[in-house]
Parts: sequence; C-alpha cells; structure tokens
Amino acid sequence: MLQQFGFTQYESQVYECLISDGTALDATAIVKQSGVPRAKVYEVLHRLSEKGLILESTIEKKRLYTALPIETTIEKLKKDFENNVEKLRNRKRKAAPADDRVWTLKDNSSIQSVLKDMIVQAESSVFISGWTDDLQNYLPLLEGKAKAGITVKIHTIGELDTSISEVSTLVPDVHHDTLERSRIIIVDDREMLFAGIEESKWQAIRTQSGPLVKFFTEFFYHDIALTEITQRYQDTVMKDEKIRSVLMNLRY
Repeated sequence: MLQQFGFTQYESQVYECLISDGTALDATAIVKQSGVPRAKVYEVLHRLSEKGLILESTIEKKRLYTALPIETTIEKLKKDFENNVEKLRNRKRKAAPADDRVWTLKDNSSIQSVLKDMIVQAESSVFISGWTDDLQNYLPLLEGKAKAGITVKIHTIGELDTSISEVSTLVPDVHHDTLERSRIIIVDDREMLFAGIEESKWQAIRTQSGPLVKFFTEFFYHDIALTEITQRYQDTVMKDEKIRSVLMNLRY
C-alpha cells in the first residue's frame, strides 16, 4: 500500500514490521524482523518519522519505535493525497505561445478529459461534433458556456435534448451503414481536436496549427451542410442511386 503512495520498499518493510509486531521495537529488532540492512535502517526510520508514520521514544537510553495504527495511517495518506491533488489543480500554467505542432493522444478517458478541458477553457466559441450518447457527457458544460454568451454550435448524430439553439441533427437511417464513431471540437478558432476509432481503440490528434484548425472548421460546416441538405431533400437524394451512393460514402 505504501509503495503505491510513493514510499520506498525499505520504508514499506519497516512500517509493516512495526505494525505487525504491535509493540515498540529498537533498531536491532527492526533489522532482524524487516530485512532492511542495518546500514540503512536509521535513515529509513528518520524518513518515516519525518513523514509522520511512526512514533519515537527514548527509554533507558534505548531508542524505540512504533507505527501509527492502520486506520490513522490510511486517513493521513488520504488527506495527503487530497491536498496534493488540490495543489495540482490550482497550479497555474504559464501562457504558452501558439503551438502549431500536431500532438497525438490515445486512451478514451484521456481524450474525454482533454476535450472537457478545452470546453472549460473556451473564451469565445465552441464547435463540437459527435454522437448523441457521447455528447451527453459534455452537455452541461456546453450549455453553461452558451448561457455565458459563448457561441456554441453542435453537430450531433442522433437526437439531442438541449437548450442550445444552434444544433444540427443527423438521424441515421438504414442507408447510413458507413457511419463511424468520431469527435471533433474547435475552440476559439485557434485549437482543435479530432478523435476516431482505429482498430477498436480511440485515438486523437490535437493542434493549434492554423491551416488544420481552418480545415477541420470547414469539415465541421461540411457535415452540417450535408446533414441539412440530406434532411431537407431526403426523398430526392435517397431516390437517386448515384447521389445516395456518394453521400453514403461520406463520414458524416
């Protein structure tokens, strides 16, 4: 348990020795029972004492050590962890210059976290495209941004119940057998993220590159335009085999 919180193997061994014995031990006994070398044991005991995991006492010129109870130790570690998380959360990043490099990102939970952060950081506009069940995860943030006066435009595959006014909805039918899961977000006309599934795993690219941001912004409007055209003139385009074949090969 302690090693998972960043403690060394020797620190873990000494604590386990002390908590298992249940009585106060001197350094000699700790060496024998923990397996920690004598040359290291005083250094380890000092570190554990500094971290507040053991108690020390001197009785008849002999230095004795005992461990905090398990529940007390767990409570302390939880408190330390929560404090560290709060410090990390409140740490301010320096404003970075524009970065036109293309960054790749894997793992769906990481992609979702980055996407949420991009929405939170948005100052003027958010354009986002995705499937309804996926967009639901970001809807409270998006609606909050819209209420704050930020331009929010959504392209959704499937019906989406939202107070946001600018929503383009594609309702898939039997002809849309090539539709693939994906996400696009463009924030403040300066940064974008595109995520898709490759070999059953989510992968994404993120960049502030001007040409790519412009390209994916146009791609976003391309999806909206095709959705609106298809929905409005569905009877016409779907009856024309040639047009239908072209449309159904598109990603939207």
